[in-house]
Amino acid sequence: MNTWSVQDAKARFSEFLDSCLSEGPQMVTRRGTEAAILVPAAQWKQMQAAARPSLKDLLLSAVARTEQLTPERQHQGGHARRRPVRPLT
Repeated sequence: MNTWSVQDAKARFSEFLDSCLSEGPQMVTRRGTEAAILVPAAQWKQMQAAARPSLKDLLLSAVARTEQLTPERQHQGGHARRRPVRPLT
């Protein structure tokens, strides 16, 4: 993977983009620290698809994932907050 400083990537963006498309991902550094990576769009889409499990994978998973489906209840003073009872009219 080639490494480009922010200044070089900005000044030679067309070359930076061409390198990405022909050679693969390109690293961008800011003040010597890794800051970002330019990735070809097709590779990005593959990575996104691989990172997202399908519904089938989730349903067949041995690990239950229900903890994210039910929000935690808010309690005040140890008691659940209740709605006031209105008389029937």
